[in-house]
Amino acid sequence: MSISTSTTVKPRYSIVTPIYNEEGNVPRLYDRIRQVMDSQPDTWELIMVNDGSRDQSLIQMQEAAARDPRVKIINFARNFGHQIAVTAGIDYARGNAVVLIDADLQDPPEVILEMIERWKAGYEVVYAVRAERKGENWFKLFTAKLFYRVIYRITDVNIPLDTGDFRLMDERVVNVLRRMREHNRFIRGMTSWVGFRQTGVKYVREAREIGETKYPLRKMIRFAWDAVTGFSYFPLQIMIYFSFILGLIGILTIPVIAVLRIQYGPDFFGGQATTIVVLLLIGSFQLFFLFVLGQYVARIYDEARDRPLYVVASTIGVEGSPLALPQREQSLSENS
Repeated sequence: MSISTSTTVKPRYSIVTPIYNEEGNVPRLYDRIRQVMDSQPDTWELIMVNDGSRDQSLIQMQEAAARDPRVKIINFARNFGHQIAVTAGIDYARGNAVVLIDADLQDPPEVILEMIERWKAGYEVVYAVRAERKGENWFKLFTAKLFYRVIYRITDVNIPLDTGDFRLMDERVVNVLRRMREHNRFIRGMTSWVGFRQTGVKYVREAREIGETKYPLRKMIRFAWDAVTGFSYFPLQIMIYFSFILGLIGILTIPVIAVLRIQYGPDFFGGQATTIVVLLLIGSFQLFFLFVLGQYVARIYDEARDRPLYVVASTIGVEGSPLALPQREQSLSENS
């Protein structure tokens, strides 16, 4: 059941943070954000999205909301994933500018003040650029750099290098994002696709002090795949190049084998070994390309089912339904 403690005054800034099993960080996150936002004169709200946490995160969020009516809580019925939790926060945000920040405090809340200055200077999107990443091993650093550069090369939008979801967005950008209801979401790519005036601020990403990363290698691969298939047709386009290469090899092989058999006799290249190897090679390419094609078809299937992106079990301090959503999704997001 919802507990409404919010005021009717529209906040200037909405801080959105998705939370999944962050019981050690929730109080620290609230204190840091409160100190930062209270150092400037404008009104603000903190929207915490509980993404099906199994620890004491929700209880700690409720305690913060009981002390401070500016803290709002959206409690999911189950775990829907980081990008969906961010989306829910955006849907419920009422501020003139919306800031996205993770709960692990690797992204320092103090950077928000610099983002605000850039926003007041006329930029609609201010994204944070990771100039340095502390506490990460060489493999994480290498794969992260590789990921951002591959995405930059093959996607159809200009996604800034070395940026995460930590960013400030003007209300006009947020309104466009609310209308984009695809299920396989890549928020930083969607923000770049929207356009408007964008700029970056550099910062040092701190090492995680409490808890474990919510993006192990398996999830990072899936996240990268969502980014590629959501903003690029490159995996489909390379099929034609491989087919041309294989066809060219086949065409060139015919005269080569003919000459070799004339020179060394008809038994040269005899037997089934060569045929089996060639068939296995071609078959592996075919299966790979069928997998790629199937991934795009699966995305179409997800959109055709038209299920809501998330289901809200309860809210605290939130007034009404999510903003600018279809009526069907609003009904599923009402307070229980």
